[in-house]
Amino acid sequence: MSGSEELSFKEMCARFDVTPRTLRYYEYIELLQPRKDGRSRFYGPREVARMKLILRGRRFGFSLEEIRQWLEIYDQKGDREQYEVWIDKANRQLDLLASQRADIDNAIKDLRALRDETAEILRKMD
Repeated sequence: MSGSEELSFKEMCARFDVTPRTLRYYEYIELLQPRKDGRSRFYGPREVARMKLILRGRRFGFSLEEIRQWLEIYDQKGDREQYEVWIDKANRQLDLLASQRADIDNAIKDLRALRDETAEILRKMD
């Protein structure tokens, strides 16, 4: 996207593979603020960049409120305290994701063992 090029509501949904409902909700909670012309909405480079950050934050497992705070840091770049807050949030989220991964790894191990035990019982039935 160059200069003043803007995306329509439909183009924004297609570009980011989100539903119209999701896009409207992000606007409703003021994560996005498109330019409005009557009932039409237009998304410039700032909104496209914010949408990328929103989706990245969701992928990392952050809440929408945490993403709002992240976007404030992004918009106000440069303040040391804000960066420190962001690093703290990222560290906490990394710990949570590592814990979730350990839980998933254990569940996979347990399920495999149960599957193998069941397969052995079934084999003995033959």
